[in-house]
Amino acid sequence: MTASPFPVLRLKPKANARAIRHGAPWVYDNELVLDRRSKNLQPGTIAVLEDAERNPMGLVAANPLSRITARMIERDVTAPIDQAWFTAKIKRALELRERLFDAPFYRLIHAEADGLPGLVVDRFGDALVVQPNAAWLELLLEPLTAALQSVTGAQVILKNAAGRTRSLEGLDDENAVLLGTAPDAPIMVPMNGAFYAADLTGGQKTGLFYDQRPNHAFAARLSEGAEVLDVFSHVGGFGLAALAGGAKSALCVDGSAPALELAEQGAGKSGFSDRLETRKGDAFDVLEALGQEGAQYDVVICDPPAFAPSKPKLEVGLRAYERLAKMAAPLVREGGYLVLCSCSHAADLGKFRFACTRGIGRAERAGSLIHTGFAGPDHPLMPQLAESGYLKALFYRL
Repeated sequence: MTASPFPVLRLKPKANARAIRHGAPWVYDNELVLDRRSKNLQPGTIAVLEDAERNPMGLVAANPLSRITARMIERDVTAPIDQAWFTAKIKRALELRERLFDAPFYRLIHAEADGLPGLVVDRFGDALVVQPNAAWLELLLEPLTAALQSVTGAQVILKNAAGRTRSLEGLDDENAVLLGTAPDAPIMVPMNGAFYAADLTGGQKTGLFYDQRPNHAFAARLSEGAEVLDVFSHVGGFGLAALAGGAKSALCVDGSAPALELAEQGAGKSGFSDRLETRKGDAFDVLEALGQEGAQYDVVICDPPAFAPSKPKLEVGLRAYERLAKMAAPLVREGGYLVLCSCSHAADLGKFRFACTRGIGRAERAGSLIHTGFAGPDHPLMPQLAESGYLKALFYRL
């Protein structure tokens, strides 16, 4: 038998080899025997992972600079990790999205759950935005780009390097054009009966948050004839969906003037301009001001950025969610709806729900929880990786 061309990483005897065999995708630094040779591996090197008895378990992407020192990418230790390998993974991911969606606007690759750890790819028609959030993807960007182009026929592929995890992997934050020419205007994305303006080069993350699509749709069903307040609206996510669902009016609040401008462009393209208002400002300040003005709405939605992006920030984050619920609840009319969202994977559903319910109680309101929403099916969840189930949306009737 020929020797493997890959270096070897070995688990410590006390490491949970069974969990990795059963699909756990991450191996931490304290689970591995790290000698001078393995500590000197170039970040992103493909290696064979062995158990403590030297039985091969699969191919991993190694990064001695990261706490997640090895990411499982392939069970067959003889597989070449090349363009053909990427092509097979991308085809499988595309098959699911084409079954789910009529138009090519969705998350095409959702990292571990699509078998490509650290990789996020969002599709905007014939343009793709790629976030290579792990070192191995940076090393293999050429075959990855070629595979994406051959499978999807994309004309434009952009690299977005803004992911928070890139710094943990020792990577830079330099964006790049990998194929074609970057668009010089926002792309209009049809979703839930509205158009959304996605700025692929200057916007947040990849330009649009596809994960909230089913929650936008559920909120829209509650919004017919309603006055709606969308706080942390970004480019109008919930507000535009509510207007498409027949809302009387929507006020979008965000701290970013460019995001609100994009919300207005989306409203214009959708024919909703006369029903959309925007207000720039810190969300908590605006909520306080609206409370003092005695403003009331039929539907209030708060979709903040991650208040608890990591375990050390969990308690502070939960207090922020509670405060947000306490400030938003008084703005909801009797019999109206309050929607509270979290994209913090460190705050699990139980803790988040407790914080929100407590905040509503502290506002001296009572509410029943009518629906709990999660990310859409183009953001599949890897059951062995709790972090992949990050998005939660709680719908209360007050």
